[in-house]
Amino acid sequence: MHIAPHDNQNKPIVDADNALVPLNYFNIVKLKRGEVFEYAVPGYETCVVPATGTVDVDVDGAIYPDLGNRTEDVWDGEPEGVYVPVGAKVRITCKTDETETFIAGAKYDKVLEPFDVREAQLDVVQYGSDDTKTHRKIKHILGANHHDRVGRLLVSELYTVGEGGWSGFPSHKHDTDRPDPDGGMIETRHDETYNFRFKPNYGSGVQMLQREDNKPGDAYHIMDGSTIMLDKGYHPCAVLPGYQMYYFTILGGLSQRSLKQYFQPTHEAQLHTIPGIMDMVAKFK
Repeated sequence: MHIAPHDNQNKPIVDADNALVPLNYFNIVKLKRGEVFEYAVPGYETCVVPATGTVDVDVDGAIYPDLGNRTEDVWDGEPEGVYVPVGAKVRITCKTDETETFIAGAKYDKVLEPFDVREAQLDVVQYGSDDTKTHRKIKHILGANHHDRVGRLLVSELYTVGEGGWSGFPSHKHDTDRPDPDGGMIETRHDETYNFRFKPNYGSGVQMLQREDNKPGDAYHIMDGSTIMLDKGYHPCAVLPGYQMYYFTILGGLSQRSLKQYFQPTHEAQLHTIPGIMDMVAKFK
């Protein structure tokens, strides 16, 4: 569930067919100027997102130059990404003094076309409020704006606005496909993986996990660089007062891309107290 911060030496943190979140893939690649990293993940579509630094990305000969514009940390500019079709051969070349680059993936069985996502193509939503301690901004790299060009992968960056507060609240889950008798879905199965960052970087927070409504759950102490894998259950998280929190989010659907969240019955009334929350829900498509 919780993978402590560590130097993964450019090897997958969440590899293909992980026992806990088999629908997800996650790697962090660190390079210095001129260094190259190559990869291909059979059976998974992926997305290349520089956390810091600038890279050139070659996807089976399609070149996407100068991807990424952040120097200091993930708060230093807007995200950019390149969508990589299932199994494609990718070559990442570092163009700056160094880069830390995220590679997010989801299991899929069709081969689509690659494309890049620059700042103008981001899908951004801000919701919550300081009063409810839920104020945050979500920057969707592969979100509703690219719904028809991606298989099952959703990739976003989530930021707390201000210092301290809760995210992922009202508590929700998405661990099973449940059709609605009236059409559509009540809930969809989406495995989820997070990588957290804090500002200042010695900040920290907590990831809660409650398997059943009104039953005791678990909590994980998350720090700068922590990775959380979520297979099932309600999963809000919080940051200590005085710190800002960011998390890189990977969602992989079992049968569809659009995420249908099921809100915890005990806290469902909070949906009516948090401004803009339904706009947030609508963007996970």
